[in-house]
This record gives sequence, C-alpha cells and structure tokens, in this order.
Amino acid sequence: MEFTEWIRGRTDDQLRALVSSRPELITPVPAHLEGLASRAASPSAIGRALDRLDRFTLAVVETLAVQDGPTPKECLSALIAAALPPPPPPPSGPQAAEPALSAALDRLRELALVYGPDDALDLGPGVRKVLEDPAGLGPRAVDAFRHHAPEQLDEMADDIAPGTAGTGKERLAAALADPAALVASVSQEARAALDQLAWGPPTGRVPNARREVRVATARSPIEELLARGLLAATGEESVTLPREVGLHLRGGRVHRGLPAEPPPLEGPERDRELADRTAAGQAFMFVRAVEELCERWSIEPPGVLRTGGLGVRDLKRTAAELDLPEWVTALVVEVAHAAGLIAAGGGVDGEWLPTPGYDLWRVRGTADRWVALAATWLHMDRVPGLVGDRDERDRPLNALHADLRRAAAPGVRAAVLGVLAAAPGRAPSRDAVLERLAWEQPRRRGPLREQLTEFALREAEQIGVTGLGALSGHGRALLEGGDAGSAAATLAPLLPEPVDHVLLQADLTAVAPGPLTSELNRWMTLTADVESKGGATVYRFSEQSIRRALDAGHGGEELLAMLARHSATPMPQALSYLVGDVARRHGRIRVGTASAYVRCDDPALLDQITADRRSAALRLRRLAPTVIASRSSRAALVDSLRAMGYSPVAESLDGDVIISQLDSRRTEAAPPVRTVASANGIDPHVAAAAVRALRAGDAAHLARREPADAPDGQIPRGPATATISALQDAIKQGIRVWIGYLDSQGNATSRILEPARMEGGYLTAYDETRAAVHRFALHRITGVAGV
Repeated sequence: MEFTEWIRGRTDDQLRALVSSRPELITPVPAHLEGLASRAASPSAIGRALDRLDRFTLAVVETLAVQDGPTPKECLSALIAAALPPPPPPPSGPQAAEPALSAALDRLRELALVYGPDDALDLGPGVRKVLEDPAGLGPRAVDAFRHHAPEQLDEMADDIAPGTAGTGKERLAAALADPAALVASVSQEARAALDQLAWGPPTGRVPNARREVRVATARSPIEELLARGLLAATGEESVTLPREVGLHLRGGRVHRGLPAEPPPLEGPERDRELADRTAAGQAFMFVRAVEELCERWSIEPPGVLRTGGLGVRDLKRTAAELDLPEWVTALVVEVAHAAGLIAAGGGVDGEWLPTPGYDLWRVRGTADRWVALAATWLHMDRVPGLVGDRDERDRPLNALHADLRRAAAPGVRAAVLGVLAAAPGRAPSRDAVLERLAWEQPRRRGPLREQLTEFALREAEQIGVTGLGALSGHGRALLEGGDAGSAAATLAPLLPEPVDHVLLQADLTAVAPGPLTSELNRWMTLTADVESKGGATVYRFSEQSIRRALDAGHGGEELLAMLARHSATPMPQALSYLVGDVARRHGRIRVGTASAYVRCDDPALLDQITADRRSAALRLRRLAPTVIASRSSRAALVDSLRAMGYSPVAESLDGDVIISQLDSRRTEAAPPVRTVASANGIDPHVAAAAVRALRAGDAAHLARREPADAPDGQIPRGPATATISALQDAIKQGIRVWIGYLDSQGNATSRILEPARMEGGYLTAYDETRAAVHRFALHRITGVAGV
C-alpha cells in the first residue's frame, strides 16, 4: 500500500488526530491529501515528530528502520521483547512486549510515522533517512563501502569470499550478511575493538583509515578488521561498523536494556492542601512583586541600555527595593515585560516604563492577574535564569536583553510541568525529573536542556505554579490549557484575603497584619517607608515620607483622616504631632523661577535663611522683605533648602503650588508582541476545519480532468457579434465550445472551453486544453464553433 493512499484512507477522526499532533503539517493547510502526505514525509516535519516520541516508541521506530521492508507485528514483537528486561513468569517471549508495543504502534500510526496493516508494518517515506545510526547501528555494508574503489572491493571480496560471482561490492555484501566466520577468524584484540563499537556509536577514528591492506598482510588488529570488511573506512581517519556486523555482535538484538515503562518519579509525598496553600501564597507574593515593580518604575524608571536591556546597577537597585534576590527580580521583570506591562519608551535614550496595559491589569482580581502572568511565563521564549551569565563573546547577559530568547524554553516548561502532573501529591527531585524527561524525549537532550529544566523547576515554585515542589491544583488547571477562568477559580479561594486596615504604633510605625488592598498599599507606600516584610509588613513614618505625601497633593488633615479611617488602633499622639508639624511648615517657603526666587510671608524666616552659612553656595540676594533671589535653578534651590531642614514647595509662574504626580508616567510605546501557543496542540475546531478543507481539496484534485487536445482543422473565425452571441448561448446551455484565440504575441491558437460567465470584456471559462480556469479577453477571440 502506498503512503498517500494510506493517508487518504484514514477516517476524519484519525486525520484530526494527525494534524493535532503535528500542527506544522497544516501551517498552511495543503491543497489536498497528497500535499499533506508529501509534507508529512519532509525531513523537517519527520524530525519534529520524532522529537515528540518517548524512548520506547522511538525504539520501535528504530527497530523497523533496521529491517529491509515491511515487517509483521509478530516479528517486531519478538525483536522488542528480546531487548526488554526479563519479565516475571508466566509471561515470556514475544508476548512480553504487549501491550506497550500496541500502544506505541497506535501512537506511530496517529503521527503517520508508521503505516500499513499489522502483517506489513513499514515506516513512512523519509523516516529512515532522518534517523542517523538507528539504535547505534551503522549503515548497511552496501552503503558503508560505496566510496571504496572497485579494485579495492574486488581484492577484499577475493580474500573473504573466493569463487563467488558478482561485483566486488555485491560479493562483499553477501559475505557480510552472515559475518560469523569472519568475526571468528580475527584475533582477540581485534574482537575487543569490535565489541567496543557493537552497542554504538558505530564510528571511530583510525589514522590512515583508507590504507590498502590484504588479509595476508594485516599486522595490527585494525588492519585485520579493515582487510575483512568488518570495518569500513568513511574518511581519511574515520571508520564505521557495518550494520550486519553490529547485529551479529548483538546476537540479533536491536536494543539492549530497553524499558517499556518510564522511570519512577522519586520524591517526598506532600499534603495536597498544604502544597496548594503554599503555592497560592507564592502566587500572591509574585503578583504583588509585579505590581510594586510597575509602581516604582512609574516614579523612577531605569534607563534602556544602548545595546538594549536593563543595566546591572538598575537590577541590583530594583532587587533591593523589592527585597528580593536578583534572580527573582529578573524573573519578575521578564514576566512583566513579556506580559506587556512594561516596555521601553519615555524619551530619546529610552526608559523602562509601565504601559497602559498595566492600568487595565491592576484593576482585575488577584487570581485573574496571576493567571495572566503565569500563562505568559509558561509560553514565553525568554529565559530569565540566564541573566548574569555570559554569551559566547564573554559579554554579560542583562535582563530584558534580546539575547535571552531560547526557542526551546516554552516546550521545556510544559514538559517539566507535565512530569510533575504525572506525580500528584509528590515533589520529584531534580534528578528524577531529568531522568523522566530523558525517557519521554530522548532526542531532546543536552546541557542547555538540563539548565532550562532547573530554571523551570525553581521559577515554577517562585511564581506559585508549584508548592513545596508539587504541582498545585491551579497549576494543573493552567497546564491543561482550558478556560483561564478555571485556574483563576481554583486559585481564588486559596488566596489570602486583603485587609483594609493597619495597626498604628507609638514609635511612628504601622503594622499591616496581612496583605493590604491595592489602593491602601499604594497609599501606605507613598506616606511611609517599608521597614520590613514578612508575615506582617512594617511601615515607618518620617518627616521625609510625610513630606513626600504632601508634595503629591495631600493635605495634613487629609492624611490624619486617612490614617484614622484605616487604623485599627487609636491615633498615636506622636504621629499626629509629626504630621501636623510637617504640614504646618510645608509650603511656607515658595520657590519660583527668577533664575529662582524664595518667597515667604514671614520676613524673619528669610532672615534666618540668609544668615545660615550653608546658604552661601546659593548666592542669595534679598529683593524685598518677603522675597530672595538666587542664581541656582528652582530644583536645585528646593533640594538645598530641604537639606538645610526647611520645607519649601515649588510654585509656577502664576504663583500656584506645583504638585508632584508620582504615579502618572506611562510609556506610549507599543507593548511587546506576545506569541502564545497552546501546549496541547491546535484548537479542535481548527483541526476539524483543516480536515474538511483537505477532504474537499482532495475530492477536487481527484476529479480534475487531464488536458484535452484541440480538434484538427481550421481555427474558428467569425464576426465579433456572432462570437458574443454564441458564447452567451453556451453559458446558458452549459455546453462546450471550440474557440480561436490570439495570444499576447498575436499567434493564433485554439481552445476547448466550458464558458462560465462574461463580464467587463472578459470571458471566464474552464480551459480543457490547459485543465485550468482562465480569463480570456473577448477582443482576442477570433471565432466560436461547436465541439
């Protein structure tokens, strides 16, 4: 059975499963099923499909790859069973491979990597070419010796198979088909070299591998093997073990120690409720960290490096402000950027500022905000864990730099969470996760993949997808990729309830007994400085923090009323005095632009300023009893007076107080474009639509007619009016006609058409002589005749 016909014979459900498992086959949708089969046989598509196979299923493919052609399932089962660990009685022999073999074959048929009935299983076209050294076996003897000179092959065949007929390559291949006698004739040292190559890799390095040597003149173990064809030279210093020899050395087995089941996930058991609560706490803290980052960067945005990214000093400063380790801060920054909450903008040099999308995000519920962040982390191709490492040019990798992209990152995260989902209530160790991934995706291995796995495990714990190392309930809902509301609904009951009150202390501190509401948290951050975080956050009021709130436009009475409304304890007298004293002194001195001037209704206070030695650098000059001029700028004058212990405010040219808007800066730059792909393949509706389009296109493809020859004789000619009338009649009656037509060079040709419509000076018709639909200019049609 041909592969294309086998694809055409699949049911719609089977085709939907194929395109869902291999979405690259319908990107874009082929015109027909023949195109789908051709795309499924391309090397890139086959490589992607093989990368999705586990170790056992890949071993089934490799076993079929070393066979000459279609293989019965019974034979395949025997080969697989020989590689499995000895089963406990009573099952034994070929039956030991069931039911794992049947499940693997079903999976391979679903992926169109194997096709055909059970009595004639074969690999899809191109699969054997993509598999390099399947199961650690080298090429067949015919391929291994294809670059050898014919004279050399004749000499080797004369030594090991004298008296046989055929070319040197054919005689050598026939002798190596059963190499038992040749292997038995070599020395123990040569046999030891064969044993080293038996289970792969089948290649080795040998000096002067292409040397000409005969059995009689062989002196070293390598020369013994080269002379007998047990090793084939593939280069000047490389040799390979022919497949027939490798299978003989393995005793007919294709694999050794093949596990049919994945390795167990070792790790401590976790109480699911405790793990979910722990993960929910981490999720809440991560959302608050992102919110605090955006609030701080809206006031003091860091600059964008000339090479892109965030400076090392800015990252350290942000980590200190958020009270988080640098790697966690890099994670917060990268996820916020990938989610479109921060972007570069703000000026010529550029600053990292929150986007308008942040304002929409922060008004949502905490659970919904976390789902948006966690889904972004799961699918983004950036790797925050690489921040601080160095690239191949020994340059540091900064946060938000373009070089942090790794295409494999989202796939590794999904695979790691999939492993955790397979062990509910258990926290597998790092080594157990790596071992399971090596079994599930044996073709996707390497140092980078191990590094990405470690990053995924620690980041999942920090974000709140896992708790105590075990996958949480809301993390499982997120991984399943269903409605985002499902993960939010699972998480919401576990989140700590925000509180709307604080406990004011006599030592000018306020204790938040839990997470504050977003509005109260922003107001407390503006009015007081965070002194410590933990189960309860401690805020400290100071003259500078109160002045910061007053500069933002709040009045003293307003501050006291706000504190009294949100305090569960009586207002401490010391705090009332502090607020009142700062508010009373705040704004008595006004600083404007002269270059700058100082205005105050109290001349005595201005006398005090001018008499102060610290004001000498300001070069003040008294203009009037209530006005002092300065050569310094307004901003420098305000800062200097505050450093001297005064509480000035800046005023505009109209004499109005300038109020600092600390949280109004946003970037007008577009947020980064995020490509979010489902970890579970394409949408079922898209798969169903693609299959319908393939079926319809295939039906049209099969129904197409071959080009027809134009009739012999004189090309039709006639008046234009008669031609138009004849074409109109043909359209009405749905009949074919024979026309004469002048091409663009003026050459007369004839066509057989099925006219469809005539408009705008053109005739649209099916051209049977070209087997396609074309448009014909009416003025070029010389005449019409019946067929």
